Amino acid sequence: MVKSRTQNPVVGDVVRLSLYTASSNNRVDVTTNTVNIYFLDPAEVGEENPDGRRLVQQILSDEITKVPDTTGEYYVDVELISDQYVIGQYVDSWDCLYQGQSVTQSNLWEVYANLFTATPTPVVYGFQFRFRPNRLRIGSKQYLVIEVEPDVPYVSDLDNYYLKMATTAPLKIYIQMACVPCMPEESDLRMVIEGEDITYRENCRAYYLLDTTDMDCGEYYVWFEMACGETLHVSDKQVLQIFQ
Repeated sequence: MVKSRTQNPVVGDVVRLSLYTASSNNRVDVTTNTVNIYFLDPAEVGEENPDGRRLVQQILSDEITKVPDTTGEYYVDVELISDQYVIGQYVDSWDCLYQGQSVTQSNLWEVYANLFTATPTPVVYGFQFRFRPNRLRIGSKQYLVIEVEPDVPYVSDLDNYYLKMATTAPLKIYIQMACVPCMPEESDLRMVIEGEDITYRENCRAYYLLDTTDMDCGEYYVWFEMACGETLHVSDKQVLQIFQ
């Protein structure tokens, strides 16, 4: 499983460091030269190095991936090898070139301790799923914001553990047009999105870009699926309306 910066990566994980570039509210392509990854080392803090940056890894331009069929979307997948990476804070600094000018973008993230627990019970509690907006005008292209909330009986260390599971567990989305007289009764013929992975994650929130250009007006059922250990959590069907 590839994690984003905000999915509590641990040593041994593969973390995807993404960059989105825009100018005057429009996506633009840039020349990506290098990505330098620094560890913020308390032992290196000084007047000339106030945040203690120590270079851990340099990624060259030929190792940087541009997302196909997009504008201004780039990423690198970095394996957090134990010989290089330890628990602590990091900065990935992107050196780019746009219209002849040098541009640098730095992003702060953290490598966490392993999410380990030992309890007398398995993962017996569930999760609640919500998303917004639930009404979109046809032709719009907009992110659905999905929130995952643990359904535990009280605030405790257990609650914190389930929050971390909601952050790291794989999450899928399903969208199916509601059955109406002019639509086929077979559910598989009404599927619009079937079990697509949601990769843009931020703590207990996830973001899915939905393009309604080729969708029909009407009501759709939306539900989510999340695997935690030996359990599989499938949400209730919620309603999304696409209108003219």
